[in-house]
Amino acid sequence: HPPAWRCPEWGSVPRSPPHPCPGACLADDVSPYFKTEPARSQVHLEGNRLVLTCMAEGSWPLEFKWLHNGRELTKFSLEYRYMITSLDRTHAGFYRCIVRNRMGALLQRQTEVQVAYMGSFEDGEARQSVSHGEAAVIRAPHIASFPQPQVTWFRDGRKIPPSSRIAITLDNTLVILSTVAPDAGRYYVQAVNDKNGDNKTSQPIALTVENVGGPADPIAPTIIIPPRNTSVVAGTSEVTMECVANARPLIKLHIVWKKDGAAVSGSISDYNRRLTILNPALSDSGYYECEAVLRSSSVPSVSRGAYLSVLEPPQFVKEPEKHVTAEMETVVVIPCQARGVPPPAMAWYKDAAPIHLEKLSRFRLQPDGSLQISGLVPDDTGMFQCFAHNDAGEVQTSTYLAVTSIAPNITRGPQDSTVIDGMSAILTCETSGAPRPAITWQKGERILASGSVQLPRFTLLESGSLLISPTHIADVGSYTCLATNSRGVDEASADLVVWARTRITAPPQDQSVIKGTKASLSCGVTHDPSVTIRHIWEKDGAPISVDSVPRVRLDGDGTLHISQTWSGDIGTYTCKVVSVGGNDSRSAHLRVRAGLGVYSMKVTEWTLQGVPTVPPGNVQAEATNSTTVRFTWNPPSPQFINGINQGYKLIAWEPEQEEEATVVTVRPNFQDSIHVGYVVGLKKFAEYFTSVLCFTTPGDGPRSPPQLVRTHEDVPGPVGHLSFSDILDTSLKVSWQEPVEKNGILTGYRISWEEYNRTNTRVTHYLPNVTLEYRVTGLTALTTYTIEVAAMTSKGQGQVSSSTISSGVPPELPGAPTNLGISNISPRSVTLQFRPGYDGKTSISRWQVEAQVGQVGESEEWVLVHQLANEPDSRSMEVPGLNPYTYYSFRMRQVNIVGTSPPSLPSRRIQTLQAPPDVAPANVTLRTASETSLWLRWMPLPEQEYNGSPESVGYRVRYARSDGRGRTALHAIHDRVEREFTIEDLEEWTEYQVQVQAFNAIGAGPWSRVVAGRTRESVPSSGPANVSALATTSSSMLVRWTEIPEADRNGLILGYKVVYKEKDSDLRARFWLAEGNASRSAQLAGLGKYVLYEIRVLAFTRIGDGVPSHPPILERTLDDVPGPPVGILFPEVRTTSVRLIWQPPAAPNGIILAYQITHRLNTTNANTATVEVLNPSARQYTALGLRPESTYLFRITAQTRKGWGEAAEALVVTTEKRDRPQPPSKPAVPQEEVKARSVLLSWEPGSDGLSPVRYYTVQTRELPAGEWSLHSASVSHNTTSFVVDRLKPFTSYKFRVKATNDIGDSAYSEASESLTTLQAAPEEAPTILSVTPHTTTSVLLRWQPPAEDKINGILLGFRLRYRELAYDGLRGFTLRSIGNPGARWTELTPVYAVRNLSDASLTQYELDNLSKHQRYELRMSVYNAVGEGPPSAPQEVFVGEAVPTAAPQNVAVQAATATQLDVTWEPPPPEAQNGDIQGYKIYFWEAQRANETERVKTLFLPESGVKLKNLTGYTAYLVSVAAFNAAGDGPRSPPAKARTQQAAPSAPSAIRFSELTTTSVNVSWEPPLLPNGILEGYRLVYEPCMPVDGVSKIVTVDVKGSSPLWMKVKDLAEGVTYRFRIRAKTFAYGPEIEANITTGPGEGAPGPPGEPFISRYGSAITIHWSSGDPGKGPITRYVIEARPSDEGLWDILIKDIPKEVTSYTFSLDILKQGVSYDFRVIAVNDYGYGTPSAPSPAVSAQKANPFYEEWWFLVVIALVGLIFILLLVFVLIIRGQSKKYAKKSDSGSNPKSAALSHGEMVSLDEGSFPALELNSRRLSVKNSFCRKNGIYTRSPPRPSPGSLHYSDEDVTKYNDLIPAESSSLTEKPSEISDSQGSDSEYEVDPNPQKAHSFVNHYISDPTYYNSWRRQQKGISRAQAYSYTESDSGDPDHCPLSNSNSTQQGSLFRPKASRTPTPQTPVNPPSQQSTLYRPPSSLAPGSRAPIAGFSSFV
Repeated sequence: HPPAWRCPEWGSVPRSPPHPCPGACLADDVSPYFKTEPARSQVHLEGNRLVLTCMAEGSWPLEFKWLHNGRELTKFSLEYRYMITSLDRTHAGFYRCIVRNRMGALLQRQTEVQVAYMGSFEDGEARQSVSHGEAAVIRAPHIASFPQPQVTWFRDGRKIPPSSRIAITLDNTLVILSTVAPDAGRYYVQAVNDKNGDNKTSQPIALTVENVGGPADPIAPTIIIPPRNTSVVAGTSEVTMECVANARPLIKLHIVWKKDGAAVSGSISDYNRRLTILNPALSDSGYYECEAVLRSSSVPSVSRGAYLSVLEPPQFVKEPEKHVTAEMETVVVIPCQARGVPPPAMAWYKDAAPIHLEKLSRFRLQPDGSLQISGLVPDDTGMFQCFAHNDAGEVQTSTYLAVTSIAPNITRGPQDSTVIDGMSAILTCETSGAPRPAITWQKGERILASGSVQLPRFTLLESGSLLISPTHIADVGSYTCLATNSRGVDEASADLVVWARTRITAPPQDQSVIKGTKASLSCGVTHDPSVTIRHIWEKDGAPISVDSVPRVRLDGDGTLHISQTWSGDIGTYTCKVVSVGGNDSRSAHLRVRAGLGVYSMKVTEWTLQGVPTVPPGNVQAEATNSTTVRFTWNPPSPQFINGINQGYKLIAWEPEQEEEATVVTVRPNFQDSIHVGYVVGLKKFAEYFTSVLCFTTPGDGPRSPPQLVRTHEDVPGPVGHLSFSDILDTSLKVSWQEPVEKNGILTGYRISWEEYNRTNTRVTHYLPNVTLEYRVTGLTALTTYTIEVAAMTSKGQGQVSSSTISSGVPPELPGAPTNLGISNISPRSVTLQFRPGYDGKTSISRWQVEAQVGQVGESEEWVLVHQLANEPDSRSMEVPGLNPYTYYSFRMRQVNIVGTSPPSLPSRRIQTLQAPPDVAPANVTLRTASETSLWLRWMPLPEQEYNGSPESVGYRVRYARSDGRGRTALHAIHDRVEREFTIEDLEEWTEYQVQVQAFNAIGAGPWSRVVAGRTRESVPSSGPANVSALATTSSSMLVRWTEIPEADRNGLILGYKVVYKEKDSDLRARFWLAEGNASRSAQLAGLGKYVLYEIRVLAFTRIGDGVPSHPPILERTLDDVPGPPVGILFPEVRTTSVRLIWQPPAAPNGIILAYQITHRLNTTNANTATVEVLNPSARQYTALGLRPESTYLFRITAQTRKGWGEAAEALVVTTEKRDRPQPPSKPAVPQEEVKARSVLLSWEPGSDGLSPVRYYTVQTRELPAGEWSLHSASVSHNTTSFVVDRLKPFTSYKFRVKATNDIGDSAYSEASESLTTLQAAPEEAPTILSVTPHTTTSVLLRWQPPAEDKINGILLGFRLRYRELAYDGLRGFTLRSIGNPGARWTELTPVYAVRNLSDASLTQYELDNLSKHQRYELRMSVYNAVGEGPPSAPQEVFVGEAVPTAAPQNVAVQAATATQLDVTWEPPPPEAQNGDIQGYKIYFWEAQRANETERVKTLFLPESGVKLKNLTGYTAYLVSVAAFNAAGDGPRSPPAKARTQQAAPSAPSAIRFSELTTTSVNVSWEPPLLPNGILEGYRLVYEPCMPVDGVSKIVTVDVKGSSPLWMKVKDLAEGVTYRFRIRAKTFAYGPEIEANITTGPGEGAPGPPGEPFISRYGSAITIHWSSGDPGKGPITRYVIEARPSDEGLWDILIKDIPKEVTSYTFSLDILKQGVSYDFRVIAVNDYGYGTPSAPSPAVSAQKANPFYEEWWFLVVIALVGLIFILLLVFVLIIRGQSKKYAKKSDSGSNPKSAALSHGEMVSLDEGSFPALELNSRRLSVKNSFCRKNGIYTRSPPRPSPGSLHYSDEDVTKYNDLIPAESSSLTEKPSEISDSQGSDSEYEVDPNPQKAHSFVNHYISDPTYYNSWRRQQKGISRAQAYSYTESDSGDPDHCPLSNSNSTQQGSLFRPKASRTPTPQTPVNPPSQQSTLYRPPSSLAPGSRAPIAGFSSFV
C-alpha cells in the first residue's frame, strides 16, 4: 500500500497513514524507516509481470529510487513501486530501493529476482568406452535451465533405476559399477523443469566395454565419486553427502561413513552411497569421510572426505537508537554489532551512500563494527545505516544523527589560590558549548595564553585551565578566563597568592663526639614572613619526643642539643620543617666515640704459615765417640712456631768455619717432650760449635745459642815422610814426621823391623812422642829388611807405615813405569796395565797416576788423579774418580822411600763413556711471575758435570699443586745453558711444588730439592653459577646467583657486581654492587619499563673484576603505560587542514597497541575535541576541515596493555604565513650553577613565526680550538633553561641555542660568555709500566700518567701505596678498628704505607727502604686540588734480589792465535753487585758484521777471564761482558776491540774459464771468502789429466799481490782435459780450489776456414779467407790469431770480426817491428771456438824507415849524444863517483792499442781482467829442463799477468842450446824432472821509448832470449815470478771434479750451447762438482782483454 506520513510526537513511530504536515512541525520531523523488508529471493516465469514495492514511512515528502545490481534504474521520485511488464531471463538479479526525505536517505535490503526458463541439449552423439570390471562414469549432457531440471536416465528406451551396481549422483551423473559386457549400449537422459513444465531429451551416449575376455581378477576398491565440500544455511530441511565406489567382486564392497573420525549411523541410503542430515544445525558442521572396504580381503581400504559447513545469516546483537544527538566537535560512536557464521562483514552508509572509511580520517570502524566519528561538524547530521553481510544473508539497521551547537558556559571556574614559590599553579576553567568554546586567559589587560598566544611559563591546558609553572613571587594578581564560541561568550576570575618557599638553608652536619659530651645539630630555615613553621626531629626514622627526654633540648631556631651522649645516641638524625609554605628535610649522622659493643662470636681462620720466632729450648750437645755428637732439646712453644712444625736442623761447625757447617735434619716427634738427634761423620778429636733450630715450610727459625763440644780421641793416622839415611852394613837411621791426623794427644811411637818375609826376626821399640828419628842397629849386612813405624794415642796404635831396605845398599830414585795400556773404559774409571820401572833398590811404596784432561791444546797440565799405596807388586790398577765423557791421557810414576820417579810416556788419548749427570742444578729458586705463571731459576750445570755430549744436555722441570690435586706435569728444556723457565698455564692463587733435574743422552740426574711458590691472586675466571632474574615491577628486578666454583675463584672474593644493559643497545653496561662474599642476590632498581635486559653477574677480588657469568640471562621488566610520543612536527599546514607526524614514545614501556590523537581549537571546551584512534604502525595523521587562522591543540597519546599513557601536546596555527622562529637570546650561565661536569644554561625565546617551537637545540664548543658540537637536540619547547651535562671538568666552553618549529631551524643564538667548569677528582689511574727490583732493598717503578683529559684539573702529583704481602705471625687477637659503620667485611692484611710524590712530571721513582726477601704489593693514583683518583691495579714484586747495576770493569782483550782471543776483566763494584755474582756472559762479534756474527759465551763461575776460541783469522772482534746473579743479567760493558792473528786463507771462491780455443784459455778466479790476513798472492798449478805426447807436465805460477785475478794460459794442447788448481796465500798457503777444462774445439763448433792469404798495402795488412763448415750452429763471428814465425805461441790478435766478412785489414803498428808473423783464422758459433785454419805464409812486420832513421840524421844525433856524454863524464869525474848504467831496451805501444802509462791499469771487459803494461812488470824467470839421451827439451811457454813467479831454470844459462825452431818433447811420462841451475834476474827498463803491444815478450822468442843473455850478470832484478815444472809420473790422477771439498772442480768442455748467455758464474760458490761450460765466453756481449794486451806467456 502507499506510504503514510504524519507529524508524530518526538521519538514516536508512525503507525497509520499520515496526512500532510504543516510547516509548524519541522522540529518534530520523522526520519524515513521501512515498515517491511522484501523477501530474500523470488522466482517468476518468463513473460510474467513483476511489481516491486518499497514499504517505507516517515515525514513527508518521501522520495524513492530503484537500483538493479547496484546500477541506478530510476531517479528519485514519489513512486514507491517498480514494475516490469514482461520478464525475461536478463531481468534476473538483485533489486533494492532508496527512500529519502529532509532528514536523510535509507537503503532497503536487497531482494533477488530469479526467472524460470529451460534451454536445449547439445546436438551430436557422444561415445565412451570402459575397461571390463572398471566403473563407467557417464556425465549427463549439459542443458541451460533455472531452476535445475529433474533428470531421468534411459537405456534403449527403458528407465534406469538406481541399484547396487548403478548409481545416479546428485549432479545426475550415471555411474555403472564393475562393468560387464552386457552394459554396452546407448544411454540418454530426459530433463523436466519443475517451474515451467518444459521437457527435453538428450542425444544418446554410446558405451562400449573393452577387454571382455580377460580373467575376472579382483579389483581393489576405488572411490569414483568422492564427497564434495558443501555449505548449507541453518534452517534448511536436509542436506545430502554422497560417495560412489567401485571394486570387484562388487558384492563384497562395503561403504562406511564417519564424521570427524567417528562412525555415523544416521540416515544412510542408496546402498550406503548417500548420507542425509535432516534439519542441519551448527553442530552438524565437520569433516565427513567415506571409507570403501573390500570384505574378507587383505586389500587395503580407501577413503575420501569433504567438509560440511552450516551457515547462519547475520543477526544484530547491538543496534543504535533510532535517534542520536551530539554536540559539535565531540566524538560520537554509533553502535552496531552482529553475529553470524561466518562472522559478517560490516558496511556503513550515510544517506544511502557508502562511507569510504579509508578516505575519511574522522570516520573509523571499530573492531566490533561500530562507527566512530571524531570532531563532529553540522554536515554530519543525517541517516546512518549499518549493513551486516555474509554468505548466508544480509541485515541492516539505521539511526538518525543530529549535530547541535550551544552557547558557552563556564561550568567550573577558577578559585582563589595560594601556592609556594617555584611550585606549579593551575587555575581551572572548564566549559561547555558547541562548538567548543575558545579559552583566553588574561591578567589585567595582558593576554597570557590563548589559542594563538602563549607566554613562557603560562600554558593553556586541554581542559581550558591555565598552568603556571613555575610560579614566581611576581605572579600575584587577578586572572580572568574568557570562553567564546559562535553562539556567545562567558567569563570568570580568581586571585592568586604566591608565598616564598620554606627551605632548610643551614642543614645538620655529620659529626663525631666523645662519649659524655654534648652534641648540637643545627637546622636553619628561610620562609615567607606570613607563614608559621614547625620543626620535627627524627632519629633513625622515629620522632624524638623532646619533652619526655631531659637530655634533649630544641631551640627556637630548630637546633637540637643532646647532652651526656652515649652509644645509644649513635644514628641518623633528620630535621623536618613543616609549613604551609612548603616542607623540607635534611639528615646527618652522629657518631659517639670510645665505647665498644659486644664482640661477635669467635671465628677461627688460619693465616698463612710463617717461620718460627724462637729457637728450641734446653739444648744439650755432647760427643758420643770420635765422630758423633748427640743433641737433646725441648721443642719451642707451638704459638711461636707460626705454622706446621716440619722438623729440626742440627748444626755443627768448626770455629772460624761457620760457612762449612754440617747440617742434619730431624723429623719432629710430637709424642716426647725431649727430642734427641745425632750428627755423625765429624772430624776426630776436633772442637765444634753446635746449635739447633726449628723450621716450617716458609723457612728456618732462629738458632739456639752455640755450644762448644769436642769429639773423642781415636787412634792416629799414619806418620808422614818415612825415610832412611846413614845406611851402613849393620845400621841405618829411620826418620818420620808427626801424623797429619793425630786424632788425639800423641803418647809415643812404635818402631819394628824384621828381615823381609821372616816375622820371627821382628824387633820392636816404643819411643816417646817427641822422637821423630831412630837409629836401627844390629843388622845383617846385605840383607833386606822391612821397617814399620806407627804413632800411638791413649786409644791405641795408629796406622802402620812400612818400607823395605837392604842394609848397606843406599836406596835410589826409582825409574819410570813403561808399556802403559788402557782397558775397561767406563764412564768413571779405566784399568791401566803397566810394566814397573827400576825400583831403586827398595820397595815401591806407592803408584801415582797422572792425567792430562781435555782436548789437546786445552790444558797441557798433568794432574794427579789416583794413587795406589802398599802394593809394590801391582801390574795393573783401576783408576777411579774420572769424569764421564772426558778426554784423558795417562802417565805413571812410582814412589819409593827416596822419592818419586820421572813420569812414564803418555798413554794414548781416550774418552770416558757418557753417564747421566751426577748433580742437580743448584740455587733453584721459584718466584711468582703472574696470576698463572711461576718463574723458576737455577744454576746450570758446569761443563765438567755434563757427563755426556754437550748438545744432549738439558733440563727437566717437574711441577704439581701442593695440595695434591691435579697431575704432575713435566717440561723439558733442551738448552744446556738455560737458567730460567716460566711455568705457564697454572691455576691462579695456587701453591705449586717444583723440582729441576739435568739430563743428557744417557739419562737424567737427581732431582733438585723441592721449591714451593704460589701464583698471584687474580680475578675470578668464571662468573657465579645459576644466575636468575625475576622482574618484580616495571622498573625493578631481583637477580639471584650461587657461588663460584672454588677452582675459579683465584683469590678471596670480596663481593659481586651485577652487570646489566638493555639488549642490543650500544650503551655501556651498568653495574650494581653487592659487597661481601656472602651476597647471593641483588634488587636492581631504576630500570627502564618493559625493557629486555641482558644480565650477567661477576665476582671481584682485590685485584679486580672477574669474568661475568655466561651466557647472559634475559629478563624483561614488566610493562606500564607508555611515555609521550616524541618528535611531533607539522610538515604541512593549510588553512583548513594540517598533517601531523610523530615518532613512537622514547619509553614505550610495553607493546604499543594504538595511538589516540585529539585535536581541538585552543579556545573550546574539551568535549568538542576530535578524537581519532589509529593503529600502532601509524606515524602520521591529517586533520581536515579545520578553521582558518586558528590555533589548534593536538594531543597524542599511546596505549599499551596497561592503558593510555602520558600525552604529548603540540599547538599549531592554521595559517600559511608560518616562518622559521627567531633565535633565542644570548644564553646566560650563573656562576653558582657552574659544576665540574654540568652548567645551567638559560635563555629567553624569540618569536615563533606563527608556528610554535617544537624543541631547542644546544651546542657546545670546547675552547680554545674545538668545533661547535651538538649536545642535545631535543630540549623541551616549553623550557627556557637546560642543564648541560656530560662536560669535561676544568675545561673552558661556550654555548649557543637554536629553536626549531615546523618550518625549520632558527639561526643560532649569540654564543654565551666563555666559562670554565670546576675541577673534579681524576677519573683514571696511572698505568704502571714496570716494577723491577733495583737493589736488594728498593724497586724502580716506571709509569705513565693518565691522559690529560682524565686528570680533570691540574695534576699535583702521584700517590704511591705499598704494603708487604706477609701474614701476621702472632697468635692471639689483634685489634683493628673499622671506620665505616655500614661495613660488613674487612680484609685483615697489612695497611698500605703511602708516599706522596708531589712532582707531577715524574715517570719513574725508586721506592727504597723496603725489607729484604719480602713480596710487596704496590698501587698508584694521581691527585689534583679536588681529590685523588682511583688506584691502579695492584702490582706485585719480590724485593731482595736485583740484577747487577754496573758492568764488569777494565775489560781487556788480547789476540792469542789466529782463532783465539783472551779476555780479562774485573768484577763490578761491590755496591753494584746486588748479591753474589754467579757468572758472566761474554758477548763477542765481528766488528764489521755485528748482526750476523754475535755470539755469547756464558761462564757459570765468577771468574775474571775466558779464552774465546774458534774465531775467524785476522778479524777485528768486539767483546762486551755482563755479570749476572740470581736475579738476572746486569748491563754489558762497553765493547773492547781486538784482532785475531793472521792465518792461512780459505780457498778462492770460484774458478771461471773464458776465450777457450784449441791452445789457450783465460782463467779467472774470485778471492777467498775468508782471507784471514793480508793476501800476498795466489799460486796457479795446471796439468793435463792424461799425458800429452807421453809427457805430463805440471806448471806452477805464483801471482804476487791480491790482483789481477786472471791469467791467459796459451801453451795448451788441443782436445786435452786440464786440471787447474788455485790457492791463496797470506803468510802461508790456504786450501786450493780446482776445476777441469777441455781445450777446443768442442762438439758442434765450426770447422776450419780456408787457409788465409795475405796482401800488404804500405803499412797495412789484409787477411783473406773462405768460410768453412759452420758446425751445429750459424757462425757468429771470426777471430784472427797470430804468432811469431819462430814457433812462438798463438794469441788472439783481432776478435769480434763480423760473420759476414771474409777479409780484415789492420795496421802494422800493432805488430813488433822486424818480426815475421804467421796468421790463422778461427770461426766462432754458439758452441764455441772452432778448429783454426791452416797458418798463413809468414809475413814480416818491417816498415819503411822514416827520416829519423836515415844515416845523416843518425850522425847528427850521434854528435849531439857525444857532447852530452862528455859533459856527463866530466860531472862524474868532478864528483869522484863511479856509476854503473843499465842499458835501456826498447818497448813500445801504438795509440790504436790504447797504451797504458807507467803504473796504470786498464779495466778490461772479460770479467774485468786488468792487463799491465809490460814496462811495469818485473820478471824473474827460472827454467827447469830435463835431460835425457843428451837432448835438452825446452820447458813449455808460460802465462803472464803482472807479478808472476816462474819456477824454472835460468834461461840465459841455456840460451845457446835452444835452437831457433821448436824442439819436440820426447820425455816419457814416467820420468821425473830434474831441477837444475840457479836464479838469474832481469829488470825491464821503466822508461820506454816506444810502446809495442801485441806479442808481449814470449819466452820462446829468440830475440828475447838474446836480450836477456846480453844482460850483465850483476844487474839486479826484482823477483816477480817463480815457475815450477815437473813431469808427472802419475798421468791418471786427474779427477773430473772434486765433490767432497769446498773447492770447485769442473770440467770445461764447450758443448751444444746455442744461446749466448750473459757473463755470470755458472757455478756459484755453493754449488760444487758441476760440468763447467761457460757459453758466455762466446756471447756477442762478452769481451776479452784487448788485442795487444793478451797475457804474457
